[in-house]
Amino acid sequence: MRRRSLLISVPAGLATLAACGDDKSDSSKASDSPSPSPSGPSAAPPPKIVDGPLPAVTAGTKFDEKPTVAKGSGEPSKQLAVKTLVAGSGKAIAENDFVVANYLGQVWNTAKVFDNSYDRKARLAIQLAQGKIIDGWRYALAGKKAGSRVEMAVPPTWGYGSQGNPQAGIKGTDTLVFVVDVQDTFNAKSSAKGKEVPQGNADLPKVGTNTDGKAPSIEVPKSAAPKKLVAEYVLEGDGEEVAADDSVLVQYKGVLWDGGKEFDSSYASKQLVSFSLQQVVKGWAQGLTGKKAGSRVLIVIPPELGYGDNPPQGSGIKKDSTLVFSVDILAKL
Repeated sequence: MRRRSLLISVPAGLATLAACGDDKSDSSKASDSPSPSPSGPSAAPPPKIVDGPLPAVTAGTKFDEKPTVAKGSGEPSKQLAVKTLVAGSGKAIAENDFVVANYLGQVWNTAKVFDNSYDRKARLAIQLAQGKIIDGWRYALAGKKAGSRVEMAVPPTWGYGSQGNPQAGIKGTDTLVFVVDVQDTFNAKSSAKGKEVPQGNADLPKVGTNTDGKAPSIEVPKSAAPKKLVAEYVLEGDGEEVAADDSVLVQYKGVLWDGGKEFDSSYASKQLVSFSLQQVVKGWAQGLTGKKAGSRVLIVIPPELGYGDNPPQGSGIKKDSTLVFSVDILAKL
């Protein structure tokens, strides 16, 4: 997609979420780390949600602790079994939201763990939309609140279907058990909510401070573009600091210094973006490193830290352009 090709400095395919994979994957900090993504669109009708049977969580029983889950006993339900183990009090999850979560997945009748995010120390940000995630997650998490721990047993119909997921060692007959710790939920109208920071330098762009989910204004001055990278808070959040090898979930808008024309925006596409800082252009990686989740950041990127003399085709960016971004860091992953 155009919005990703403009940001990411490696082939766009690396930014897409892969299907469940080996728990020992070394792609721990990238947005292509294993996740419960579907093998293909599902045509199955909505399941009936039941409250069992479900295997017991025998260790790591607190929210956001890596759980140990017993092997399933007997035959699993043919329907979607769901239980809230810890009830949160945050925002309720809606269809098409981006959910930030830690999770563990294993096979019902063997207790073989095929994936977990706890060992990677990198949370998942994935959209609860058809074709983006297995239907079991879509139906099980809808209406749950941030701060909740949810356990689910997903039959093949609402998992990977009769084809299974050979890459993860999942057969087409396997019922899957997941424990999901929901950290937060966001949608296309989400904004940073930090404390406003004065923008007193007349030689730098001024960014709007609205927090209504709409794209902030970016006013570019008539002065010459700075020669060095600029990365300053517009709204300063109180979340975790982003490290150089972290992944983030963001809203953003980009304009050219020369003329102020918008060339890319998650607001326009109505789609949040998650990525590893190791995947993006150097100006983004350096500009967001050390910034706090919940913040809006002004980043001014000189050509050598952006696209230089090789801008993406069709982007509207000329060679040696200075780029200006407003970036809302919704979550550190």
